[in-house]
Amino acid sequence: MIYLDTHVVVWLYAGEKGRFPVKSIKYIEENKLLISPVVLLELQYLKEIGRLLVEPGVIFENLASTIMLNTCDLPFGKIISESLSQTWTRDPFDRIITAQALCRDAVLLTKDSTILQNYPRARWD
Repeated sequence: MIYLDTHVVVWLYAGEKGRFPVKSIKYIEENKLLISPVVLLELQYLKEIGRLLVEPGVIFENLASTIMLNTCDLPFGKIISESLSQTWTRDPFDRIITAQALCRDAVLLTKDSTILQNYPRARWD
């Protein structure tokens, strides 16, 4: 099982597999794929500021049917409690997305250099 960061979801929806290293593609092909529900909120923010043209629900439903993407169902209170210790960033999305993966001791697929430096299970290889 691996978690996907928001930009990974966008690139997969856009069919931009060329952005991914070979090993990252293998992670996607060989694992159960999850996102934090907060990824949907971040997608909505991106739409509201004009960086996305597609509704988050359309992106999610497409990826749910094509790559079996699911949302994580861990209790939100547990995730927020874990996110309180992620003091290496002020970005609430990064804190929650990382905390979600951390609660399951799971890989988080991300190109975000700050997450890669601070979450030992983050991967982009």
